[in-house]
Amino acid sequence: MQALIVIDVQNDFCPGGALAVPEGDAVVQGINALMSEFDAVVLTQDWHPAGHSSFASAHEGAGPYDVVQMPYGAQVLWPDHCIQGSTGARFHTDLHVDRADLIIRKGYNPAIDSYSAFFENDHTTSTGLEGYLRTRGIDRLVMVGLALDFCVNFSAVDAAKLGFDVEVREGLCRAIDLDGSLAAALSGMKDAGVTLA
Repeated sequence: MQALIVIDVQNDFCPGGALAVPEGDAVVQGINALMSEFDAVVLTQDWHPAGHSSFASAHEGAGPYDVVQMPYGAQVLWPDHCIQGSTGARFHTDLHVDRADLIIRKGYNPAIDSYSAFFENDHTTSTGLEGYLRTRGIDRLVMVGLALDFCVNFSAVDAAKLGFDVEVREGLCRAIDLDGSLAAALSGMKDAGVTLA
């Protein structure tokens, strides 16, 4: 059985959003068209409380895209984005959210960021997605969404490490590409055994 994992196709990651990924909205129609081909569809949603520790605004003297050390390692500081209940946190209006079997919200712990659909950035605190997929008998995952070099990348690598057969459809993703992050992500996914299609 296979699932389509749709990563963070939310207003704040689309043009005009607080952390806009270039052409982030261009993936929506293609993702919608894919949904009927899968046994399950899972959407992930970045879901931060106001003042989240990954926001540059929470660190005096820091600016967006600075990197700080957190107890769990290096953390890029982001503009305030995807704040719980905000318009920016909502899924893109055209995304077929009614097709989702499950919505996983991540990044709601104020002290730790969460790029991956499977684990928070400490790489140990689970979101529960693995258990859901195993219970459904799903062993193959196709990932699409935003942003390719952060949340899609972390999700794909974690899924591969957990033993899932993982494919990332690059044409249905868009990247931030922060200081070479896209090239590093593509290389890391290949090394982890992720298929890039």
